[in-house]
Amino acid sequence: MASVPSLASTVQQRLAEGLSAALPEAGSADPLLRRSDRADFQANGILALAKRLKGNPRELATKVVESIPANDVLKEIEVSGPGFLNITVSDAAIVETLAARAADARLGVPLNEAAGTTVIDYAQPNVAKEMHVGHLRSAVIGAAMVEILEFTGESVVRRHHIGDWGTQFGMLIQYLIEHPHELDHKAEGADVEVSGEEAMSNLNRLYKASRALFDADEEFKTRARARVVDLQAGDEETLALWQRFVDESKIYFYSVFEKLDMDVRDPDIVGESGYNDMLQETCRILEESGVAVRSEGALCVFFDDIKGPDGNPVPLIVQKSDGGFGYAATDLSAIRDRVQNLKATSLLYVVDARQSLHFKMVFETARRAGWLNDEVKAVQLAFGTVLGKDGKPFKTREGETVRLVDLLDEAIDRASAVVREKAQDLTEEEIAERGAQVGIGAVKYADLSTSAARDYKFDLDQMVSLNGDTSVYLQYAYARIQSILRKAGDAEPAAHPELELAPSERALGLHLDGFGETIAETAAEYAPHKLAAYLYQVASLYTTFYSECPVLKADTPAQVENRLFLCDLTARTLHQGMALLGIRTPERL
Repeated sequence: MASVPSLASTVQQRLAEGLSAALPEAGSADPLLRRSDRADFQANGILALAKRLKGNPRELATKVVESIPANDVLKEIEVSGPGFLNITVSDAAIVETLAARAADARLGVPLNEAAGTTVIDYAQPNVAKEMHVGHLRSAVIGAAMVEILEFTGESVVRRHHIGDWGTQFGMLIQYLIEHPHELDHKAEGADVEVSGEEAMSNLNRLYKASRALFDADEEFKTRARARVVDLQAGDEETLALWQRFVDESKIYFYSVFEKLDMDVRDPDIVGESGYNDMLQETCRILEESGVAVRSEGALCVFFDDIKGPDGNPVPLIVQKSDGGFGYAATDLSAIRDRVQNLKATSLLYVVDARQSLHFKMVFETARRAGWLNDEVKAVQLAFGTVLGKDGKPFKTREGETVRLVDLLDEAIDRASAVVREKAQDLTEEEIAERGAQVGIGAVKYADLSTSAARDYKFDLDQMVSLNGDTSVYLQYAYARIQSILRKAGDAEPAAHPELELAPSERALGLHLDGFGETIAETAAEYAPHKLAAYLYQVASLYTTFYSECPVLKADTPAQVENRLFLCDLTARTLHQGMALLGIRTPERL
C-alpha cells in the first residue's frame, strides 16, 4: 500500500525547486499553487516574493520558468499578467498518476502521519423517549466522521452519551412497580424478536401514564421522588427496573439505527449513568485546585468573558446547592475518562449548535483543570437545525415534533417510487432493497452536503431528485458506469499514457487525482460537506465526459481501454467516497 503523490503536489515540488534554483535568496518560498480555469494550475506566489525581494514580478516569473528543467510532467508554463504562472500538465502525466492510484486498494490516499486517538460523541438519544428529527444530524454527521477519520488512520472510539439518568426515572420506575406488566411483550418467548415499534409503543404508553399520575396524584409524586433517591443510592431492585427501561429503549434505538444503515454497538453506549461513580471526585478535584468555587452553596466555575443579559457573569454550575449534579459534572467526568482511560488526543462532540455556550464553558473548565492542553484538544462539531420546506423548524401539521422513523419510512417510499419508475430488470425484492439504499442515502446526503453549522431544509422531493446535487444523482452515475463495464465484453480497463486526452477526459482525470487531498482536508476540518461537494463534482464531470466521449464505440481499441479505465476509477472513487459518508452505491438501478 503506497500513497500516490497527486499531480498538484508534484507540480508544487517542481516549482519550488525552480524557485530555489532561480532565486536562492528567496529561501523556501511557497509557489501558492491552485487549480485554475485558464490552465490546469495557477501559481500566484511570485507576486508576494517580488515585493519582498523588491524585484519586477514578471521578470522573476520568467527567470523561474527558465530554471525549471524539461520534464515529463509539465507540458507548458506561461507567464501571465503581472507574474502569475499558468501551468498545463501533460496528458501522459495525468494517466500515469491515475494508473498508480488505480493500482492501490486505497486509491493512493495516504494515511495521516500524525494520526492519534479521537473519541467521537454522537447519536445521543434519550432512554424511554422517542427519537425525533432533532436526533438525525448528530447520528448522520458523527457516523460519517467516524468512517472518514478511520480511513485516514486515526484510532476512533465511538461514544453514544445517551440520556439514561435523572429525575424522570423515579416516576417511571415507581409506576412500573405499581403496574408490573406494563413492559411485558405480546409474545413472550425465547426465540421471539421484539420489534422496535413494539418496544417504543410500550415505553410511550408507560411514560404518558406515569406522567399523568405524577401530575395528578401528590402521593404518587412523593413515592416517585423517593425512588430517585433509591436509584442514586444504588438500590438493587430500583437499578434492576431502571435496567429494564434501558434495555427496552435499546431495542428501539437499534431498530432506528439499523434503518439508518448505521452500526451502533453495545460497548459504545456509555450514557450519563456511566460516569456516576466519578462525579464526587470530579467536584473534589475542581474545588481543591481552585478551578471551581462555592457560590450560594453551589459549586461554580466563573468566566470573565461570559456574561448574561444583565451584564453579570454566567457561571457553569457543576454541583447544585442541594448536592445534585448537573450536566456539567457528567460532561467533565466524561472528559476525564476519555483522556485518562481511553488515552484520547482529540475529543469530537457532534452536538446541536444551541449547546455551544455550555460546551465552551465545559472545555475551558477542563483546560483549567489540566485535562485538556496542547496535546489533547476538544472540539464541538456544532450543527444547525432541520427545517421544513417553509424554512421553519420541522413539525407535523399538528405542530408535533416529527418522529424520525416516520421521516425515514417516507424517504424510503419516495425513493422506491423513483427506482420503480426507472427500473428495467429489477425484481420487487430488488426494488425494495434499492429503495431503502436510495432513500436513506438521500436523507444522509442532504444533511452531509450542507455545512454542518448551517440549518437545512428537509425537502424529500428535492432529495430524491435524479437531477441536481443529490445522492441519487451520484448513485445513478455509479450504476451507469457498472452497466458500461458489464457491456464491455472482452475489452478491459487499461491505462494508455501515450494517448491524447479530450478536454472532458482531462477535466475528469485531474479531479479524480484530488481525492486524497480532499479526504485529508475533510478529516482535518471535520467537514464532511467538502467530501460531498467533491463527489458531486466527480459525478458532474463524469456526466460531461460520458456525453462527449464514446466509451465502447471509441475510435481505437486502446482508446476503448483507456476510457474504460477512466470509468472504472471514477466508479471506485465514487464508491469509496460514498461509503465514507455512510451511503450505499447499488450496482444496478
